[in-house]
Amino acid sequence: MASLQLHSLPPLSSPLRQHRRLSKHNPTRCSINRQALFSRIAPVYDNLNDLLSLGHHRVWKRMAVSWSGAKEGDSVLDVCCGSGDLAFLLSERVGLDGQIIGLDFAKEQLLVAQSRQHLRSKACYKNIKWIEGNALCLPFPDSYFDAITIGYGLRNVVDIPKAMEEMCRVLKPGSVLSVLDFNKSSEPLTSLLQEWMIDNVVVPVASSYGLESEYKYLKSSIKEFRTGKELEKVALEAGFCSATHYEIGGGLMGNLVAMR
Repeated sequence: MASLQLHSLPPLSSPLRQHRRLSKHNPTRCSINRQALFSRIAPVYDNLNDLLSLGHHRVWKRMAVSWSGAKEGDSVLDVCCGSGDLAFLLSERVGLDGQIIGLDFAKEQLLVAQSRQHLRSKACYKNIKWIEGNALCLPFPDSYFDAITIGYGLRNVVDIPKAMEEMCRVLKPGSVLSVLDFNKSSEPLTSLLQEWMIDNVVVPVASSYGLESEYKYLKSSIKEFRTGKELEKVALEAGFCSATHYEIGGGLMGNLVAMR
């Protein structure tokens, strides 16, 4: 396997490269706004995840990593890595001979991930590299990675089809992309429950951290997201040869598994 020259990739302090086809509605501003949002919530992101999901997000993330098929010695990319939960789980699967790259557009999230890495003692965690970058313009060669994950990130990119195309491009043929996110359910009762939880649990808890406005965006972001069937279609149109969306967490969450 060819070695990726990490020194040639954008450092944490480098500016993000914006793609011209980000969105129909002021794409650059939209991207910058979302970047700023995730930077603001970075210091309390992990605590809020535990509180709001009662710890269940850890189970869902393990499921997403398992679906990726990552194994010993693999080179794996975690897109929109945030504070690093999936990257740490992936590093345990690929071991000392593997390589994990966590990529995110929010520098503050990456700094949190780095600090968590320094506090952890497992030797395999040293194989993680953190890169500031854009999911719509991945700074990697074609057909490089053995697996790719993206947790709670696809919903927040401003051009989902383009992001899917980019992940397909850098993934090796026969390898898998695993996408964990909120599920946009076609079941009215599930959608009502999801909205009730956001209004009555998520936003009030976030408010106690001074982040009410930051978490109010969740409802609209889910409404603007794709259903499982729509995500399968987007994956196939992006170049994946198969795609299956699984509803988990009682239908509140979903995981797309797409093979290159």
